[in-house]
Amino acid sequence: MNREQRSLFGLAGVIALTFATEMNEQVSAQALPDIAGALGLSRDPQRWFSSLYITAEIVGMSVSPWLAVTLTLRRFSLAVPWLAMLSSSLIPFTGNLTLLYGLRIFQGLSGGFTVPLLMTTALRVLPPPIRLYGLAAYAMTATFFPSLSTTFAGLWTDLVNWRFVFWQSIPLCTISFVLLWYGMPVEPPRHERFWRFDWQGFVLVLVGMGAFSTMLQMGDWMDWFNSPAICVMVLLSVVCIPLFVLNEWFHPLPLFKFQLLKRRNFAYGASTLLIFMIISLSSSTLPADFLRETSGYRPEQIYPVTLEIAATQIVMLPFMAVLLNQKWVDSRIVSFIGMTFILVACIGDFFITSNWVRDQFYLWQAFQGVGNAMIVMPLLMMSTNTLVPEEGPFASAMVNTPRAVAEAVGIWLIQLMHRERGSLHSDRITDRLGQERFQLIQGANPMLQHPAPLMPDGLPASPGGMAALHAQVTRQTATLTYSDDWLVMACIVLFLMIWVSVLPVRTYPPRIVFKSK
Repeated sequence: MNREQRSLFGLAGVIALTFATEMNEQVSAQALPDIAGALGLSRDPQRWFSSLYITAEIVGMSVSPWLAVTLTLRRFSLAVPWLAMLSSSLIPFTGNLTLLYGLRIFQGLSGGFTVPLLMTTALRVLPPPIRLYGLAAYAMTATFFPSLSTTFAGLWTDLVNWRFVFWQSIPLCTISFVLLWYGMPVEPPRHERFWRFDWQGFVLVLVGMGAFSTMLQMGDWMDWFNSPAICVMVLLSVVCIPLFVLNEWFHPLPLFKFQLLKRRNFAYGASTLLIFMIISLSSSTLPADFLRETSGYRPEQIYPVTLEIAATQIVMLPFMAVLLNQKWVDSRIVSFIGMTFILVACIGDFFITSNWVRDQFYLWQAFQGVGNAMIVMPLLMMSTNTLVPEEGPFASAMVNTPRAVAEAVGIWLIQLMHRERGSLHSDRITDRLGQERFQLIQGANPMLQHPAPLMPDGLPASPGGMAALHAQVTRQTATLTYSDDWLVMACIVLFLMIWVSVLPVRTYPPRIVFKSK
């Protein structure tokens, strides 16, 4: 077996590793109530448990390509499975909160190391005619793995044991290590690069991006600018991020090569992928959160809704790779059609009612699944079709770090909507009940299938009457708020449709640019 064929086993090992680390993040997010109950975490530690992972992931994605080039792809990729496996497997045994946070940070770093590693490996080992298939494997990390996470969360928490949320990484990392050991080519390390390591850039990205990510995730909980901690994070972000860009522009061996943004294709792909990651919340996070909040669904009951998205990606991503590899296909038209599918899905979900269960989501999830694949594959193709192989590590860092930041931005956007619109809907419903208060003691009761909650003298008519009224108000408030969420997502999709229509980019596949040796 020649070197090129063995490299395919190495790519398979990176895919398995990416699957393991992505499941660490996504499944733990879905199963967080069970994890918190088992480990005795209150609300505050739960928030930090989630926030620390994303912040560490951003830092890991920033330095992963540089480390892969310096230590060699083989050595670096063989170290990451051990970091992921050890940090994940020890969490269920952790009773100390500080140690738990430390393990979570290492878990986030392993996830951040892995995703750029997949993109770098795919661009390096795959010949130009099949490079789009490697990008399809990378696209799975954005569309397939997050949608599959609810299935595993339901399996471990409701049918097996919550500890397997973390122990699931052990067999996957073991398989990954074997494939990487066999398939990754042996190369001499370039340790001399450490003498020119961009320490200023590393510190600036650690402080600036870490503060920015934490601020977005924790700002709503800390009451934003009424919190001194949030004010400090804002100051650090405003100072460090521009300095980081300036430092990387002139550094001889940077972590990021911002000069790539001069190319329309790459700038379009990197920026639009960030926005797409926010839009993808409409197909994965929002339906699951709605069913959990309004109907009390467990992950085992939710998973068919998100599994439909995952199943669609298995078919659509390879099909998109074949389609986009044709000279006559304009990738902008493909992505425009995909955005139309997602727009239709968001509009359909906008008409949600409090009586919706998972059956009502299946049609719109089908539109979402097709649209996701038709957007992410053209984006990846357009952003990489002007790159030469030597620019692969820089491109990987600049594409994946904003993608990780998009997770924090998505959390901030959802929290903002639920605070502002949720408060508005709650006030209006409560005010309406006050105006129609006499109906609460008559037969025309706003609470279906419940007796009137009040007697004429204003006292509760039954022991659970007021509690049922409160539950109904909460449910209707949540329904209206989630409806607004999908409306905002639809507006973002409309913006992207206009953006892709007017921006001049080169739409040919990368096989026309790269020449096989």
